[in-house]
Amino acid sequence: MTHTFLVLHGFQNHRPPGHWQHWLAGALAERGHEVRYPQLPEPDAPRLADWLTALDEHGTRPAGDGEFVVLAHSLGVLLWLRALAAGRAPEADRVLLVAPPSPQVTASIPEIAGFADGLDLAAVRPKAPTRLVYGDGDPYCAEGADVPYGIPLGLDLDHVPGGGHLNPDHGYGAWPDVLAWCENPEVRVGGNR
Repeated sequence: MTHTFLVLHGFQNHRPPGHWQHWLAGALAERGHEVRYPQLPEPDAPRLADWLTALDEHGTRPAGDGEFVVLAHSLGVLLWLRALAAGRAPEADRVLLVAPPSPQVTASIPEIAGFADGLDLAAVRPKAPTRLVYGDGDPYCAEGADVPYGIPLGLDLDHVPGGGHLNPDHGYGAWPDVLAWCENPEVRVGGNR
């Protein structure tokens, strides 16, 4: 069965070929799935309102029987959480959130502080089964993403020892576990080493 995947990137991400999201988009398309991997507006100086508008545009649930699956990395996770809190998140069948920056780190970076400003996690109610994947040693969430997000939101958790920010700088180009999860939500997501 063909599914639709919406892939949301993070801050300063111009969809480079060496990133696991770029690799994943190609691998899913090769398997016949519909993949939406939009370049979100102004990734070096993003505005929350513009990213929410882009999510509205690309997050339309397709007609048909296949699943609609969202995968977000880094600041894309905060975009998803803000959309949920505002009642603007598209209806998804399942969601994978990967390596979000902590609210404190987000607030400390002027270009993205607006994504953390006013984020009320108590207002976030995931509607679809949602899994959080996070690594040790993430410079953008040193306490581990389970602390500010996973536990408070009651998310299913996959911890990747030594994973860092789970991006190319930490060795995450091709990531077969994420591809396997896309095709089977029972798969646990681990490292790629």
